This record gives sequence, structure tokens and C-alpha cells, in this order.
Amino acid sequence: MAAMAGRSQLEGEARTRQWYWLLVSVLVITLDQWTKYLASHALNLYEQVAVFPFFNFTLAYNRGIAFSLLDSGHSGVRWGLTVIAAIVSIILVLWIVRLPRKDAATALSLSLILGGALGNVIDRLRYGHVVDFLDFHIGEWHWPAFNIADSSITVGAVILVVATLIHKRVQ
Repeated sequence: MAAMAGRSQLEGEARTRQWYWLLVSVLVITLDQWTKYLASHALNLYEQVAVFPFFNFTLAYNRGIAFSLLDSGHSGVRWGLTVIAAIVSIILVLWIVRLPRKDAATALSLSLILGGALGNVIDRLRYGHVVDFLDFHIGEWHWPAFNIADSSITVGAVILVVATLIHKRVQ
């Protein structure tokens, strides 16, 4: 009986520690919102400020999802994307806190995805669009502008895929 209580206490402590991964999400949200604030106050819409021959700061607004898909300007899209992101965020929080403590790569990846998703949700709720400002290009060909939240989601997804592939390979 004491062994079961001890094991239960250890499992509870391990799960409690998983809440700390949510600090990564908070850091992503903070950095994302701060950089969007700076870009919004330092740039005019669509103004290009060259930083490197392949990189500009360019203020742009995205009412859709990645690469401006679904950017119809219709308010239903805004609210639909916000609701979907909120549901996914709840699922990610539950997933993170239920992960085994040893699964740090998955926890990190999900925390990055969560922080990025919520960073963009905040924009949709505040402005009705997502603030983008990072503009990579080759000559006249520009990759769609993006932000720290988008970068965090992408890095988190790559880590999740790699961690999953490594885990399957080890088994």
C-alpha cells in the first residue's frame, strides 16, 4: 500500500513538473507580442526596411492562416480560426501536462506550438488579423511575411516530427 502511495506521489510530482513547460509557451507569446508591437510602431504597412540582401522587415497583416490562405476578410474566418486555435491550445496543454517527464523533446515541441498558436490568437482577438513582419526573399521573389509565433510553430513541428521518428527508430 505504501509503495502504491509513493508511486502515485512521484507520478503526481512528475506531472506537476510538466506545467513548467508552459513557461516556454509564455516566453514565446511574450517575445512574439513584443516584436509585433515594435514592428507595428516602427514600420508603415508594407514598408520594406532592408536588413540583409535577403531579409527585410516589412509590416503586413494576415487575416487568414499560413501564407494568407483563407484571407477573405470575412469575420467568420477570424472567429473560426480563433475557436479552432483555442480548442487546439486546450488539447496541447492537456497533452503537455500528461507527458512522461522523460519526454522533454515532445514537451518542448508542443510548448513552442502552443506559444505560437496563442500569440497569433491574441492578434486575431485584438486586431482582427495577425501582424507579420519578417520578410525573406531571393531577388524579387518574397517568401510570405511571417512572425515569431509562426517561427515557433514551425520549429516546434519540426522537433515533434524528428523526436517521433527517432523514438520509432529506437523501438
